Amino acid sequence: MSVVDSVFVAGAESVGQVVGWVEEVAGAEVMATDGEAVRLRIRAGTVDEWLGVVVQPNGYVELDPEPDEIQAMDGYGIEIQIRGGRSEEILHAEARVMFDKLVAARSGTPMLLVHNLDTLAAAHLPGAGTHTFNPLITPDPPDDAGWRPWVVR
Repeated sequence: MSVVDSVFVAGAESVGQVVGWVEEVAGAEVMATDGEAVRLRIRAGTVDEWLGVVVQPNGYVELDPEPDEIQAMDGYGIEIQIRGGRSEEILHAEARVMFDKLVAARSGTPMLLVHNLDTLAAAHLPGAGTHTFNPLITPDPPDDAGWRPWVVR
């Protein structure tokens, strides 16, 4: 099973605008466009290798979820997937670097950092700041009490 880390972005930005951010902030280069998804690559900062990045609409959103189906990322329209790295630890570190760079460049935009869609690592909410979840929690119920103050709903 491959591991994918994601930065979820909320707001009115289009996939193309977010691709521009990733190019500018992370030094990524566009490789291909596949429908609404744009595939890029970036040089890892901690190891000598390339990482894959996909910017696409968030396909995990439940429009009218039942209380037991809500997810932290439901209010975020764009997903930036980061793939690669020799280990999960390297991927998590590289994804955190990208999250931090994007937050620094676009501090007025809400963002989430999620490991493999099952672990909420960090959240940035304008006006509230950036929060690292320690210990890490899931983006699902029953952990919603821990993440609700930090996400867009």
